[in-house]
Amino acid sequence: MIEIHKKYDLRCLPSNNPYLQHGHQPTDTEWTADTDSLTVIGEIPKDLNGVYLRNGHNQVHEPMGKYHPFDGDGMLHGMHFCAGKATYRNRFVRTTGFLAEQAAGESLWPGIIEPRLAVRRGWGSIGAMKDNAGTDVKVHAGRAIAAMSQCSEPYRLDPITMETLGPDASWARALGDRGICSHFQIDEHTQEMMFFNFGERAPYFNYGVVNARNELVHYEPIELPHATWPHDMGMSEHYCVIHDLSLFFDPAALKQGQHRLKFHRDTPARFGVIPRMGSSSDIKWFEGQPCYILHLANTYEVGDEIIMDGAIQTNPVPDLSALPKDGFARMSTLLSMDLQETRMHRWRFNLKTGETHEQDLDDEVTEFSMISGRYKGRANRYVYNAIMRPNWELVGLKKYDWLTGKSQRWEAPAGCFVSETPFAPRDGSLEEDDGYLVTYITNLNSGKGECAIFDARDITRGPICQIILPGHIPMGAHAGWTPASAL
Repeated sequence: MIEIHKKYDLRCLPSNNPYLQHGHQPTDTEWTADTDSLTVIGEIPKDLNGVYLRNGHNQVHEPMGKYHPFDGDGMLHGMHFCAGKATYRNRFVRTTGFLAEQAAGESLWPGIIEPRLAVRRGWGSIGAMKDNAGTDVKVHAGRAIAAMSQCSEPYRLDPITMETLGPDASWARALGDRGICSHFQIDEHTQEMMFFNFGERAPYFNYGVVNARNELVHYEPIELPHATWPHDMGMSEHYCVIHDLSLFFDPAALKQGQHRLKFHRDTPARFGVIPRMGSSSDIKWFEGQPCYILHLANTYEVGDEIIMDGAIQTNPVPDLSALPKDGFARMSTLLSMDLQETRMHRWRFNLKTGETHEQDLDDEVTEFSMISGRYKGRANRYVYNAIMRPNWELVGLKKYDWLTGKSQRWEAPAGCFVSETPFAPRDGSLEEDDGYLVTYITNLNSGKGECAIFDARDITRGPICQIILPGHIPMGAHAGWTPASAL
């Protein structure tokens, strides 16, 4: 069975923006398709049962102002595996902003680059954007939650049908206009969800906890000296790690309504270790080298130390005087992780001495770290990253083994790009890497996307199974795996 759920007319999209072309080209169709009708190369493992969800930005209308790849409407792509078969669906997250623009037939909000164009109340930390819910997706309390990186309402969806159920009915309104930021953290052992939000007025940061019964049980303002611009947050068994980094809006310009992100090269990064149910007064602050962090791999406790692994950026804003003058070339350069000096890094925060120790773990540009969900917040051995090229192209996979220091790699064929690739444990597995990696592949050669399955113990073999999708799938943002037992 292959069915078109809904088709959209994308002819109004500008043709001169590279982030609306090629691998970034939005898809114009919402599909429902199962593997009885799709081409399957290889065999779907029968002990792979659950759902792979990936979020991403999929623009529909001609943008208001210059389009940035973080601006498009959120669209989930889901592959539900059951007993050796699978069903694929992709659906827009039907946010308030999406529905309003569908009714109007045009864009009503600007994006992240030109918030000054806003004439309506907006969402996000800037307060001007559409609530696109296009960055992150995780399953908590039996339902998926989609959110955007600049904070938005927590949109719940059915993780299998991907029907949008609306902002969380239990606690969304308690957060006011702040909502939640992408990279909320879920502890698979307690089923608690830790989240944060941030904005341009005090309190500049809030931290919260939702329990396994989907009740908001903790929500605290965090004292910070200025408006910050975080993207992720660490979570260990008993603590979370708040990021107050060296990249933030210039305070003087912000007072005049100007949004100029500046890398303050002489300002140390600060990391606040907060007990899971702690408040601002309970935080122990640590300093590190000036940096920015997009995505973490894991955070865990060993003795008196909190260990945090992730991708550091020590040059998040390259020298502006050396950048191209052309707008899109300039944007591409600013997004190039090689120029941002991105690499895997480790921070060690000693709760007794107050000292921070840092070390690089790799010198290759890799990002979008994933680990086994069972080890999230606990000491882990394996990490699965995307190999990055300029223009945010994910061209392969790299598996790190922190115990041996060895790694494995697989690179996609030319014209193909992977998505963020979560680990899916096989049914009944006990060892950390006994399972699969699941990803979507954007294939510019065939024009059709693929869902690829790897043996996590040996990714060098390449995909052991490929499911050819009914249409194009653009490069996306974040993804996650949920086992059948949690659906």
